[in-house]
Amino acid sequence: MHLFEAIVLGLVQGLTEFLPISSSAHIRIAGLFFGTADPGAAFTAITQIGTEAAVLVFFWRDIVRIVTRWAASLVRRVPRNDPDARLGWLIIVGSLPIVVLGLLFQKQIESVLRSLWIVAIMLIVFGVLLGIADAVGAKRRRLEEMTIGQGTVFGFAQALALIPGVSRSGGTITAGLFMGFERAATARYAFLLAVPAVFGSGFYQLAKSWNEPGLFTLPETAWATVISFVVALGVIALFMRYISRHSFLPFVIYRVLLGGVLLVLLGAGVVQA
Repeated sequence: MHLFEAIVLGLVQGLTEFLPISSSAHIRIAGLFFGTADPGAAFTAITQIGTEAAVLVFFWRDIVRIVTRWAASLVRRVPRNDPDARLGWLIIVGSLPIVVLGLLFQKQIESVLRSLWIVAIMLIVFGVLLGIADAVGAKRRRLEEMTIGQGTVFGFAQALALIPGVSRSGGTITAGLFMGFERAATARYAFLLAVPAVFGSGFYQLAKSWNEPGLFTLPETAWATVISFVVALGVIALFMRYISRHSFLPFVIYRVLLGGVLLVLLGAGVVQA
C-alpha cells in the first residue's frame, strides 16, 4: 500500500510543483486521504528533485548558456554586465534567502508550519495576493532589466515557500508581477531560481534520511520522484504556453476555494490540523 501512496503523492507533486497553488500544501492534504496525516517535509523535499530535474531538461539550453556566460564573466572572457552572466549572479543572490532561512527555521518548517490551519490560511492569503498582483502589475519589464534589489526581493518571495500553502512559483511570480515583470518572464525566472534551492534541499534531506526510518522507504520515495519528474515535464510546457495568453485568475479562485474548504473541514473537526 505504501508504494501506491508514494506513486500517487509523486503524481500530485509533479502536477502541482510549477503551478502557483503550492505543491507542499497538496502533498500535505493528499496525505489525509491515506490516513498518514503528513508525508513529511523530507519526502516533499526529495520528490522535488524529480520536478527540478524536469526544469533542467526543459530549460537545458538556457541553463547551459547562463552557467557558461556566468563562468566566463569570472575570468573576464565576457563582460560582467552580459545579460546571461548577470542572470547567473541574480540567481545566486536570489538563492541566499531560502538557504539561510531554511537552515535557521528548519525545525519549525518540519513541524509547526505544516499545520493545516497555516496551510489553509496561506492558500487563501497568497491566492488573493497573486490575483491583486496580476491585476495591477504593469507586465512590461523583462528579466534583462532586473536589478540586484529586485533579485533580492525575488529571493525572499521564494523563501516564503518554506511555509506550505504559499507556493514557490506562486510567491516568486506574485513578487515579479508586483514589480512590473511580464508573466512569462516571472514564471521562467521562478523555475530557474528554484533549481539551486530545491536540489540543495532535496539532496540534503536525502542524505539526512538515508539511514533514518520514515513513512516511506527510499525505494518508494524514488518511485515518487521519478513519477514527479515525468508529470512535471508536461506541466511546465503546458503552463508556459498558458500564461503567455491568459491570466492567473483560475489559480486564484482554486486556491481560495481549496483554502476555504480546508478551513471549514478543520473547524468542523472532520480533519485534524
